[in-house]
Amino acid sequence: MAISDDPYLWLEDVTGEEALDWVRTRNGVTVEELAGDEFDATESRIREVLDTDARIPYARRRGQYLYNFWRDAEHVRGLWRRTTMDEYRTENPVWDVLLDLDALAGSEDENWVWGGAQVLRPDQRLALVTLSRGGADATVVREFDLDSRTFRALEDGGFALPEAKTDIGWIDADTVFVGTDFGPGSLTESGYPRITKRWHRGTPLVDAETVYEGAAQDISISAWHDRTPGFERDFVQRATDFYNSETYVLDGSALTRIATPTDASTSVHENWLLIRTMTPWTVGDRTYPAGALLAADFDEFVSGTIALTVLFAPDAHTSLHQYAWTENHLLLVTLQDVRTKLHVLTPGAKEWDVSTIDGLSDLTSTEIVGTDAEENGDEYFLSSSGYLTPATLLVGTVGGELEVLKQAPAFFDADGLTVEQFFARSDDGTDIPYFVVRRADSGPGPTLLYGYGGFEISMTPGYSGATGRAWLERGGTYVVANIRGGGEYGPSWHTQVLRAGRHLVHEDFAAVARDLVTRGITTTEQLAAQGGSNGGLLMGIMVTKYPELFGALVCQVPLLDMKRYHLLLAGASWVAEYGNPDDPDEWEFISQYSPYQNVVAASERPYPPILIATSTRDDRVHPGHARKMAARLAELGQDVSYYENIEGGHGGASDNAQLAFKTALTYEFLWRHLARS
Repeated sequence: MAISDDPYLWLEDVTGEEALDWVRTRNGVTVEELAGDEFDATESRIREVLDTDARIPYARRRGQYLYNFWRDAEHVRGLWRRTTMDEYRTENPVWDVLLDLDALAGSEDENWVWGGAQVLRPDQRLALVTLSRGGADATVVREFDLDSRTFRALEDGGFALPEAKTDIGWIDADTVFVGTDFGPGSLTESGYPRITKRWHRGTPLVDAETVYEGAAQDISISAWHDRTPGFERDFVQRATDFYNSETYVLDGSALTRIATPTDASTSVHENWLLIRTMTPWTVGDRTYPAGALLAADFDEFVSGTIALTVLFAPDAHTSLHQYAWTENHLLLVTLQDVRTKLHVLTPGAKEWDVSTIDGLSDLTSTEIVGTDAEENGDEYFLSSSGYLTPATLLVGTVGGELEVLKQAPAFFDADGLTVEQFFARSDDGTDIPYFVVRRADSGPGPTLLYGYGGFEISMTPGYSGATGRAWLERGGTYVVANIRGGGEYGPSWHTQVLRAGRHLVHEDFAAVARDLVTRGITTTEQLAAQGGSNGGLLMGIMVTKYPELFGALVCQVPLLDMKRYHLLLAGASWVAEYGNPDDPDEWEFISQYSPYQNVVAASERPYPPILIATSTRDDRVHPGHARKMAARLAELGQDVSYYENIEGGHGGASDNAQLAFKTALTYEFLWRHLARS
């Protein structure tokens, strides 16, 4: 389909009245079809999970305070609050509320959604608060005084910025680095800052000192200040595409490039430079593999002396998942066939000492959720959960015992449920792992297969009260596929699917679907699949390329028109992932799977029922993708349901009520179609 032949371009007008009328009509039809007693009960039970005070109040430790953002039934938009470690250890901590977002939204008549806060240390008296309208990526930035609990307006010398995709960070109490919409030409083609500046308090933004300017074709430009005592430095980063960037040390106005590979991840802690390779890197006569973590003396490396120490090297089954510094140690989380293990690395005079943190369950996933190397030494926080194991928050100090700090309750009855891991053989012979959560020794039944497959994002085990209540308790089987495109086996698990290799993602997911039927876990008629964002693209491909494998599909906040994705919102930033559709050679392989261009009539090839859901306020993946696909499917007689949340951003919901509603819609849609199979 040529762009000039697209009859649904008008649906790309996000807030156009004609397009919104179409949305409201489709929403009404979907809600009327799915609403009812069972839907209401499911929505209510999901809402209970989201609103309960029994959830763990995850917090970020910053010196003497732990900061938390909290939403519940009473505080729909949320509270930003803090407490001390002594209070946090108690069963019912006393919280000091800093900002009531419901009260703020009411007083300003704005649909504010929390975007986060940067608290200036060590005094912790000032913060840069980001707020979005309806959950969009674009945010408003305001300076907040934590003593008076008030915002400081621009005219009163405060730092304040209107809505934009802004990058901002403290240098000191009177200075920030800022990249934002400075006017025409100041943003990249992807809609992110092209220019970063040093802005001094009380001066007009227009007079801020330009630190670096990138090209319009870059993804974004950013700058930040490292305030580690004794190691204060400024940095600038130029992201040339989604996976390549150049990092510079900024000394006054002088820039010195840190000569690491552009596709490597780099970070600095005191005088240690860490480099995680994305592709093999040859230095002298030695080649370091993709997925390795290397350490170097920062000053020596910047001056040109490259002496590297290998801290982690991957193998066929093991990859590096996460790492974080305490004051004196480096914590590593690795995945071994998608099962997490924790390690402690300690730099010594000649070599690094390596030990492990034991006592964690095999089929749970553990993440480092916080360290505070600046003020709290070698303390660290971990969160551990599994498909049937509610989250546990643990705290420890390197060399000491782990302590359970908070424990979430069970939100569904897991009696008789099991977690198993299987491997499916993809078309090219690669073994693809997947997890199955089901009743022990159950026969074929309704099964929901979840997948993502992109951007090196790993799908690790995690607890979901909503999935448990709305799916598992009702007898459903839940499956998560660790297909290529993720990071479960390191960078190469992802890089092999870039651009022309994208078909591997689709083949892997289809292989898991077939394997589920072959093993007798489900039948084709009882198998559904779900995915969002990049996973939504995957669902669009499943419905157009593999419709015979599924009984129903749920496609959320998706990319679907791959001919135009790079022209819509942040789409230009993903060309490194998918390819450039304006290049005839690259459009050749993109066109083979682009869902919108591959829809056929039901009379030619009927598709399984599909629910397409998105958000009007999603300013990352344009809602036009979902709208146009739904219209095209309906035109050609396919069974399509559509729902668009008028708010919610890329997450699809801006508060717990919206999240519960859209989640209940998903499960009711699935039960309606699979239970009758």
